[in-house]
Amino acid sequence: MNAMHSEDAVAQDSRAPVVVARRLRKAYKNKVALDGTAFEIPAGRIVGLIGPNGAGKTTALKAMLGLIPFEGELRVLGRDPRSERDELMQDVCFIADVAVLPRWMRVREAIEFVAGVHPRFDRARCERFLANTGLKPQMRVRELSKGMIVQLHLALVMAIDARLLVLDEPTLGLDILYRKQFYQRLLEDYFDEDKTIVVTTHQVEEIEHILTDVMFIRDGRIVLDTPMDVLGERYTEVLVNADHLDAARALKPIDERSLPFGKTVMLFDGNAATGAPSGVTRQQLSELGETRVPGLADLFVAVMKGPYA
Repeated sequence: MNAMHSEDAVAQDSRAPVVVARRLRKAYKNKVALDGTAFEIPAGRIVGLIGPNGAGKTTALKAMLGLIPFEGELRVLGRDPRSERDELMQDVCFIADVAVLPRWMRVREAIEFVAGVHPRFDRARCERFLANTGLKPQMRVRELSKGMIVQLHLALVMAIDARLLVLDEPTLGLDILYRKQFYQRLLEDYFDEDKTIVVTTHQVEEIEHILTDVMFIRDGRIVLDTPMDVLGERYTEVLVNADHLDAARALKPIDERSLPFGKTVMLFDGNAATGAPSGVTRQQLSELGETRVPGLADLFVAVMKGPYA
């Protein structure tokens, strides 16, 4: 029965959501980490799961990977992570902090280890990638620079033909140069329409340009879930002229902050369901001052500001 179910799951529509979560709940001794969480992750997307410390990001990823028990409904690639984890992990690759490779391990040993644990690892592809670097099979991790460790980790990741790649703070501890290199190579050499990537990070600005979708999580609940191209249509940031402050505030901005020289920036949500007066248009906002699409970091701060001020 399980084998038949697994075959059905693999044969599911490739355009069906990769992850479907409904009423997810996970409570630890003193904290509720997931509180009725619901979301879907479409196939062939790069999704940023972004939230402050303790918001539930890592718990959500662990639930998707079948690493923790939880309540509610969760299907990943058509499978239940609680009862079908072995089958699920044949199509999933999970990478945490790139700095965690054992320092005593040699490059060839890292390759042999991943080849032994992941059925979709392509050793030849890994070695082709490493051939374009300064890495040698006999080198130990402790002898490598941070940049070389990034190259090794990328080679291991990109040689796994997984349908879902889960990255939890993958560049923690690396400086900005190597963080950018990691994401750029991931985008250029790994991602395609048959793969889905879910990534959590605190460096919002650095992944903004590669994301197709974003989910903000706060107190165990998804508070924003939208494609990146919709953000520019829904949200507008206005550098409000001093003589228009009262008029701008009457339109109920979701955030307001002061800049030097008496300037004020307000952020507006064009979704009337959030409380904005119906009929407010980009043209109306442009009459209040200079308008622009907000950066993801500014939007994140605005959405999180109340509870975490």
